[in-house]
Amino acid sequence: MNKRPFVTKAQLEEIVKEYPTPFHLYDEKGIRRNMEALREAFSWNPGYKEYFAVKATPNPFLINILREYGCGCDCSSYTELMLSKTIGAVGEDIMFSSNDTPAEEFVYANDLGAIINLDDITHIDFLEKAIGKIPETISCRFNPGGVFKVSNDIMDNPGDAKYGMTREQLTQAFKILKEKGAKEFGIHAFLASNTVTNDYYPMLSRILFEIAVELQQETGCHIKFINLSGGVGIPYRPEQEPNDIRAIGEGVRKVYEEVLVPAGMGDVALYTELGRFMTGPYGCLVTRAIHEKHTYKEYIGVDASAVNLIRPAMYGAYHHISVVGKEDLPCDHKYDVTGSLCENNDKFAIDRMLPEIEVGDLLVIHDTGAHGFSMGYNYNGKLKSAEVLLKEDGTTQLIRRAETPADYFATFDCFEIGQKLLKECK
Repeated sequence: MNKRPFVTKAQLEEIVKEYPTPFHLYDEKGIRRNMEALREAFSWNPGYKEYFAVKATPNPFLINILREYGCGCDCSSYTELMLSKTIGAVGEDIMFSSNDTPAEEFVYANDLGAIINLDDITHIDFLEKAIGKIPETISCRFNPGGVFKVSNDIMDNPGDAKYGMTREQLTQAFKILKEKGAKEFGIHAFLASNTVTNDYYPMLSRILFEIAVELQQETGCHIKFINLSGGVGIPYRPEQEPNDIRAIGEGVRKVYEEVLVPAGMGDVALYTELGRFMTGPYGCLVTRAIHEKHTYKEYIGVDASAVNLIRPAMYGAYHHISVVGKEDLPCDHKYDVTGSLCENNDKFAIDRMLPEIEVGDLLVIHDTGAHGFSMGYNYNGKLKSAEVLLKEDGTTQLIRRAETPADYFATFDCFEIGQKLLKECK
């Protein structure tokens, strides 16, 4: 796959006149087109609903685009619940999936009418004590243990994950919840992250559908929905082929008709909690080369850092880089592309073959539309960047301003030293 920016050089040169680098740029047209494809892929299931993973891109302007297509919000914290409420997502438009959950978060989720997805069997009593009851609609998270393979490739290791219940605990949990007043049940599982294969969802579906049939037979509980969670990934590397969401949806449909329909469970709704797949390819980090260094290696220093995109520093994750206007030139120069943090892992690329880069060149770091801005932090007192939406008509909209020193020092405002710092910011 030839990875090219979704924005042209001419467009970008105009955008940077208004918004100084670095900033995250999002493609409204791409997000909408992708959402339409997802909705079409699962249109065969009348109850289907996508709960966008707020953690991936917690920006109300972007989430509201998805809300136009009927999306709910997958939340995992108090502030994510607040964000969802504020944009009008309440009741069963919220799926609250958390772990090691504080009592006050269960209380708030219940107050909003959210569907609560329990991570552990011990959380049944904890939830009941926190909110004074068990909701009539409740979900439980399953972890099969071991490793999860697609073909012969190990995709992930659920057995090492802190999430979910064992198969035996799942049966026990359903029985307990039913005794305590639950009437409608859901099953949730997340077995692999960022899979770039059309086989993941159908394989996960078969596991969950077969368990759903067993659980209904064992407990008499009515399974209202099965939540396939996330895990459908994106091709970060140019040699990877993107997932075909329509083929994935068709694969799930076949398994649904093979397993659930014969068991008299053709009324089960399917939910997804996609984040990375929904917005990942439709965001990029725009930065400018500001330094070059020639020592034991060739370095290009940019005005972004791990504060803006931490995945390469944290995971060694690959993000493709385009030198704007030089996309068709030969990649005949080897660089480390670095930020300015006092950490040697603050590198967007190591030994990356790129066209020759000159100070002043604009660089686009691809696929930052999910887990990009949201994972940012403030090490070295560096400030998080703005977020900008490239609208369908080619205009731009600021959807989050860049942080200021006043934002950084704001939590000292109750102290005398904080007042002095804030004066310095004016």
